[in-house]
Amino acid sequence: MCRIAGLIDPQTSAEKARHYALAMRDSLAYGGPDDAGIFQEGPLCLAHRRLSIIDLSAAGHQPMTWGDWVLVFNGEIYNYQEIRADLQKQGYVFTSQSDSEVLVKAFDCWHTEAVNRFRGMFAFALWNKKSQKLLLCRDRVGAKPLFWYQHEGLLLFASELKAFHEHPGFVAKISQAAVSLYLQTGYIKAPFCIFQHTYKVEPGGFVEIDLQGQVRQWKYWDVRQVYENQHLHKASDSDLIKQCEKLLEECFQLRMVADVPVGMFLSGGIDSSLLTAILQKNSPRPLHTFSIGFEDIRYDEAPYARAVAQHLGTEHTELYCTETDFKSIVPLLPEMHDEPFGDSSAIPTFLVSRLAREKVKVSLSADGGDELFAGYTKYQANEAYYRRLRPFPLALRKMAAQALGQIPPDWVEKTLEWMPGAPKLKGLQWRMPKLLGALGAQTPVDFQNLASLYIVPAALQKLHRAPVEAIAKSDFQAQKDAWYGLFGVIDLETYLPGDIMTKVDRATMQVALEGREPFLDHKLIEFALALPDHLKMSGGKTKWILRQILYQYVPQNLIERPKMGFAIPVQEWLKSHLREDLENLAQDPRFAETFALDQAELQKIIRGFLAPQTRQSPHFVWFLYVLWAWYERWIKC
Repeated sequence: MCRIAGLIDPQTSAEKARHYALAMRDSLAYGGPDDAGIFQEGPLCLAHRRLSIIDLSAAGHQPMTWGDWVLVFNGEIYNYQEIRADLQKQGYVFTSQSDSEVLVKAFDCWHTEAVNRFRGMFAFALWNKKSQKLLLCRDRVGAKPLFWYQHEGLLLFASELKAFHEHPGFVAKISQAAVSLYLQTGYIKAPFCIFQHTYKVEPGGFVEIDLQGQVRQWKYWDVRQVYENQHLHKASDSDLIKQCEKLLEECFQLRMVADVPVGMFLSGGIDSSLLTAILQKNSPRPLHTFSIGFEDIRYDEAPYARAVAQHLGTEHTELYCTETDFKSIVPLLPEMHDEPFGDSSAIPTFLVSRLAREKVKVSLSADGGDELFAGYTKYQANEAYYRRLRPFPLALRKMAAQALGQIPPDWVEKTLEWMPGAPKLKGLQWRMPKLLGALGAQTPVDFQNLASLYIVPAALQKLHRAPVEAIAKSDFQAQKDAWYGLFGVIDLETYLPGDIMTKVDRATMQVALEGREPFLDHKLIEFALALPDHLKMSGGKTKWILRQILYQYVPQNLIERPKMGFAIPVQEWLKSHLREDLENLAQDPRFAETFALDQAELQKIIRGFLAPQTRQSPHFVWFLYVLWAWYERWIKC
């Protein structure tokens, strides 16, 4: 795991280009404290900061040059030994034990087809001296980040956006399309970026640039195509359970390849417990496991993680997140996430990463299980409601939404409070608009998009004076008996790389910890997308197939509990510790102007949130606070 940066700058001297490249590289030094290097040829510079995980010797130094190729690489190729053996049969000789040497020689042998052999997480830049072209590449699910900027003859690329600010030619002009995306979901999906002329390499994608600035982009792997082209497994349920367990074990074991200590994040939920159970079964010694707890029992999963760890016999460490931790970490967020990022669970993710780094240099997490095996309750709701709604004419559904929209949400809440047996639907003030909007959805993709938003397009248009940017394309349909696969693909395209992978990457790299995601092996993704719905959701139970495997290792009573997620009491903390900041952002005219926000509407939202009876989504208000804090650090200064 490392950090990379580079440039093509034909408008400045070689000396200055090198100086800027070094500054870009070293702005990311915390993510690669073990070594540093730079390569220069004419207007091109490639720079690297290393976090040594495989082959700790100097033989793994980067940039790595071989033949016509020069490489800077961030990530891991877990099956590199298998690829190395294939290359040796082709006559290649190796001088190190690193996966970096395997990568560069694989491209020399198979060119861009080499990436189809890789199982791992990666973002890399390859310069070909002969063709004079730079190739940028990102792994299939976007676990590793890679930004690039092109404007007025200058090309920059880096693992993190903050590196671009080190070059005086970088123009930090806000993209309102990206602001629209951020306000709806709390993250900015690829290829968009908060700045104009700046992009993210898309997951599973290549970007090729020559010295004249000509750009060519294409994808070598597309999760949507995987879903659309799949044929559901025909084997019996029992056989598929066995196949799934075997593949899980293979994917998990691959992520244990390292020359440094490895641990894992354990929440006590299905995915992390299964990951820990399978790896502990195959380990001759107790594994290191880490979890975060909260003093507020509404958010505290630590006792569940502790119980699972005790049952499996791991060496377990836990830390409780307090308001003091919150106060100390919130000011770090704009620097850690140098693009607006609204997922408040970034705070406990950073805490558990810092905790793990005290004992290990690599930690595994179980992200991806929800997307692959229908772990989100919203999938169950979307499948049930959309199937029931679909037979009704669209015009009729829109009329119903309009009529229901006339009923005050607080009246509904109060009515339900005294009705025996009625559900207690708190937060209807901010939930009702998106539920009504979803009634008018024309496709299941539109339905999930609307149900997942934190502000509906009509409300966003009042606040943000720019066109509303769509979250996901709606031009594909659910395959028969694979609705949960469709919902998973939507999140694998957007939420997983834009939010989850971003959160884990920034939190772990901030403390020089390598984070690995065993559930996101592309072979497991392809297997899971071909599973019929009943193996993912059965009898009201999510992740049915994973549960059948897990119960072989962990008693059912330790697992059966409502899903909690990695949440924090954001509403309480916003109303107390950050109240003054919220009032300041509402009154800041330059902030509103920078992001094309209607200040009167902004003030209305903040007043509604700070009122005794909160009338705004705390998560959306957190998005606004984060945007303001980011603006204070990167724009206003």
